[in-house]
This record gives sequence, structure tokens and C-alpha cells, in this order.
Amino acid sequence: MSAAKESASEARDTGTLGKLMVLLDRVTHADEPMRFTDILAVANQPRGTVHRQLSHLVEEGLLEIDTDGRYSPGLRLLDLASRSWARNEFRLIAEPHLKALQDLTGETVHLGVLRGTSIIYLDKFEGQQPVRMYSQIGNASPVYCTGVGKAALSILPRERVKALVADLAFHRFTANTHTAESLLAEIEEIRKQGHAFDREEHEVGIRCIAAPIWSENLSLVGGVSVTGPAYRLTVERLSEWAAAIQESAERIMEAMRIGLGPRR
Repeated sequence: MSAAKESASEARDTGTLGKLMVLLDRVTHADEPMRFTDILAVANQPRGTVHRQLSHLVEEGLLEIDTDGRYSPGLRLLDLASRSWARNEFRLIAEPHLKALQDLTGETVHLGVLRGTSIIYLDKFEGQQPVRMYSQIGNASPVYCTGVGKAALSILPRERVKALVADLAFHRFTANTHTAESLLAEIEEIRKQGHAFDREEHEVGIRCIAAPIWSENLSLVGGVSVTGPAYRLTVERLSEWAAAIQESAERIMEAMRIGLGPRR
């Protein structure tokens, strides 16, 4: 878990609901089911309290416990996530524009929003090519090594970006993954160009181009991207779609202003 996520968890660790959410976060973000002792080691709460909270989460269907005593996300989370996704107004507004961009490029199109130091993918239109992406709706990716993440950062005020970057724990996923210094430098370039690239920074063999999407008061900041395998999508090829992806982002924002009105 990143330092930023740990800080957020600690900050939220007040009251019964806050403590329950911390445990739920720990288990749902773990790479594999967690034993009680594993959860206890990271919970910073008394043994009895942790046991009681886990029991409540299991009873509500938010967590499941297997025959070996290991905890994993419960099916009720899937139901809640499905309902949230289906009713998300921003996603519904963006949907026809994402499909149009996918029809134009033939490649996979993603819609993502900034949440803390991560990008959460709200929608995806799979490419028409034989080799496709294995990304999933609802997944979170680091803001500093994704096209949508860097595009989103380019919209924020410089001081806010610097503060966010200072809190990041940079993990070097590939040889092209940014450092804090190189990230800040590229964000300045993105501000001028209006679009961002992922040059195999998160995953070797994957490139993308992205454009930012934002509401007037910055309560919603995210982006749209076109993604595909590096052997097929050179930076030059992606650059040919720069105008189209920026136009798609602008159309989504215009539809937001009409569809969501003064609430945004």
C-alpha cells in the first residue's frame, strides 16, 4: 500500500464506520486473501476490536472468510459497484463519445477520474484489433505513470500538483517510469500540448495518448485515452490522434455542462 493510501486510511480511522472502512480497504486492496494475523498486524487496533469488526463485515456480505480463515472481498461489494457504475452520470454522458473514438481509432478507449493519487477507470471500450487490453473497469492505477493520470494533473493548479507529487511513493514499474522531477517537467509540456502520452511507463509494451476532462470548479478531473500495444502504436502514430482525442474530451465536457448543469 502506498504512503498516500496509508495516510488516508489513518486519517479516516475515527469512529466505528471509519475503522470498518480501514479494514475493508486493507482486505480489498490486498493481492491475495488475508489471514486474521495479517490484518491485525496492519490494523493498529486491539485484537478484540479487529475480530469484532471483521465479523460485522462478513455478516453484511462485504467480506468473505474461507475454510482456511482467510478474508477476501464479498459479493455484496460487486453488487454495490455494479449499481454505482450503472448509475454514474458522468460515465453515461461520456459513453457515446468514447464509442465514437473507439470507432475512429480501432483501439481500446478508457475513461478515468482522479481520486487522490490514483486514476479510477470508469469505462472502457475494447479495441477491434486481435491483441486487446486486459485492463478492467474499476481498477486503480498510479497517477504518475498513466496517460490519463498525467493529463488530469496538467489541469490542476501548480501548487496543488507539487503537493500531490510530494506525497507520492514512486514505484519504478519500468525503465520509463517517472521520478518526481521528470513528472513535474512533463506536466508542464502537457499543459502546453493539451494531451499526454504513456510511453511504456506503467507496463512494458503498452502505450497510450490521453486528453484531460474537467469540470469548471475541478470537482471532477480525469481524462480519456486511446491505448494499445507498443509494437502497433508508435508515439508518432498516437500523435496522429491528438486532435481527435482532444476534440472528444471537449465534447464530453460540453455534454457535462449541459447534462450535469450547475451541480458541477
